[in-house]
Amino acid sequence: MEPSHFARVGQPAPYFDMRSTRNLETLEERVRLPDYRGQWLILLFYPADFSFVCPTEIRGFRDHYRQFRSLRADILAVSTDSVYSHRAWIQTPPEMGGVGELPYPLASDITKTVSRHYGVLDEDEGMAMRSLFIVDPDGILRYQVVHDADVGRSINETMRVLQALQTGGICPIEWQPGQPLIEPT
Repeated sequence: MEPSHFARVGQPAPYFDMRSTRNLETLEERVRLPDYRGQWLILLFYPADFSFVCPTEIRGFRDHYRQFRSLRADILAVSTDSVYSHRAWIQTPPEMGGVGELPYPLASDITKTVSRHYGVLDEDEGMAMRSLFIVDPDGILRYQVVHDADVGRSINETMRVLQALQTGGICPIEWQPGQPLIEPT
């Protein structure tokens, strides 16, 4: 595989086409990168359904989904689990380790191709590392972060970075919405 196929900030996001939970009954509806053209995409890779940290993140992003939508962003969560596992996880109550109903789809990278192209496949374990990518409305990868499997992501930081990217300007450390941008000299 050539390096140009890998995710790199500032370059076009690697194409994807995966089965998803957009239709929980048939599990046949696919998600593709072009589906998100014209809006921002928060692309979450997570290690596994029915694990420890993952359901806290999936539910957390669910709880903030309206805020992301108000910022013209959508969310897609991806693991190497099957769509059947995803459906079971959604249909399992949170008190039993499930995530419950979600306003955004879970995608199945069962072939591991997408995780590989985004550079987040743990080859030894056969699952995606906990990682997050922000893709702009033109399909350009603008942000990426990879976490240790035992540490959950920060929704507030994700939202802050999204808003900073949306300014189109230069944002200093700890920049918050409404604060001044750095003016190039």
